[in-house]
Parts: sequence; C-alpha cells; structure tokens
Amino acid sequence: MAEGLGLKGPRGWAFRDVSFHAGAGALVALEGPSGTGRTCLLLALTGRMKTQEGHAEVGGLRLPRKMAAVRRIAGLGQVPGVSELDPSLTVAEHLRERALLQRRFDGSVRALLRRPGTRAAEARARIAEALAAAGLDLAALPKGERTSVRDLERLEALRLSIALALMGRPRLIGVDDTDLKLSDADRAEAWALLRAVAAAGTTVLAVCSEAPADALRITTVGTTVSTAAATPATEPAEPSEPGTAAEPAAATEPAAAEGPAAAEEPTEPAAAEGPAAATEDDITEEGAADALAETRRA
Repeated sequence: MAEGLGLKGPRGWAFRDVSFHAGAGALVALEGPSGTGRTCLLLALTGRMKTQEGHAEVGGLRLPRKMAAVRRIAGLGQVPGVSELDPSLTVAEHLRERALLQRRFDGSVRALLRRPGTRAAEARARIAEALAAAGLDLAALPKGERTSVRDLERLEALRLSIALALMGRPRLIGVDDTDLKLSDADRAEAWALLRAVAAAGTTVLAVCSEAPADALRITTVGTTVSTAAATPATEPAEPSEPGTAAEPAAATEPAAAEGPAAAEEPTEPAAAEGPAAATEDDITEEGAADALAETRRA
C-alpha cells in the first residue's frame, strides 16, 4: 500500500503522488519509459531509498520509518548498479555465495551451531527450492552449474537473479528491467515466471516498459506518475484493490543535465508538455537519475 508517495533528488522529484493498494501475492507492474522514476519507486517500496512525501506499508511495516525491517522481508532480483550479477562468477558460485550470506545474516544462532553436514544439506535444499521456483534448469545450461554469468542468455540471467532473491524466502520481491531486450517469446516466459512467483504468495514488483493486461499497473507517463487499475495476476491472500489515479504534477521539459549522472537506461527522455523552465516542484528525469546515483554510491 502506498499513499501520496514521493521521492526527491538533488535536481527535482523522481516521482510524486503515487497511491495504490495491492494484496499479498499480487503482481504489480511499475510501467513507463526510462527516466521516469520506475527504479527509484521500486527501491523505495523495497526499503532501499528514503522517500520525502507520503508513506507506504509493506507487510505491516510503515515506510520510510521501518526501512531496515522492510529490507529483511523484501528481496531484490536484477537492479543495475544495485544488485547486479557478477559476470566473472559461475552460476554455482553465485548460488553458494548467496547461501552463505543467507546463513550468516538471516539465520538464527542455533542454526549456526548445527553440524556442518546438516547446514550443507539445508543450503542444498534451499538452493534447489529457489531454482525450481525460478524455473532455472542447471543441466540445460551450456556448462551446467559451471556456466559463467557472461554466457547466460538474458532470460536465464533473469531466472538466476530471481532464484537468488527467493533464497531468502521474501514476502516481496522487486525486479528491474523485466522486459528489456527480450524477444516476444522470452517476454511471455518472463511474465509467466513472475505470475508463478506471485501465485506462490510472494508479492512481485516488476519494472517494465509495457505491463501485461492482468497486472496491477503503476504507470509512469512522460514526467509524471499515476496509477492505473488492473486485475491482479492471481487471487491474493488479502483482497487487492485497484490503484487509484494520482493527481499528475505539472509536466515540464527535463532540465539540462549538469555533469555525469547515472540514468536508469540510456534512452531518449519522454516528450513533455508545458513550460520549458523547470521549478523545484517539477518531476524531472534528472531527479530520478540523481536519486538513483546516490543509492548506487551508498
């Protein structure tokens, strides 16, 4: 749930007035062109970026007040510059590393005191469970589990990133660039995967350029953010209400960038109508880029 959520960067608002409600197990698509605050919204809702306006609630935890607690129940799939796969590591190395981190930071003290054989068996079981949920068949990869990430197809890399996130058994999972550089067939498979994850009870936030018709769509159009109603992908554990349209802020031309800024994707900014002179209350592409760059440096 989000009410009037807004996040401001050094050169403007990344997004404002975002309001919607989604039940557990919903598929929520953060839709819009690059540079409209989609990734910032994803990171804010998963407890990775602090908002300045409004509030949100994830699993009964209020944002931005309970960001650390939300991070413990929210996993991240692929997010460029934040949770990227290491191209030099193999699939097996990624999985083993995540299993070790999971045991070290999320396990109980009693779990750390278990016999090494027991811990290893539990890690293998958790890895197998996550791979099955993500639909990643290691035997089908060119070199099996020893396949380097750089040799994975984009859909395979997406499945791996989701498997890594699911190893923490989160209640919420966020995925960036869901449909970027995917063929129509691969895009259909990607959305089928996310529907299956949502159907298992994990709420899914997916950044995309075009949402499927059965997702709850949070649409970023031009330089403003609004929400559009849609039918949830699955029957949620709690009733899901359709998103309500947000009051769009005044659209302006994006201000000229000053110095290098890390943008979400190197694409042309969306066309905007309105006065050329931007004010501090305008939602700008630079605002989203600056806010995202600060998070990547943190």
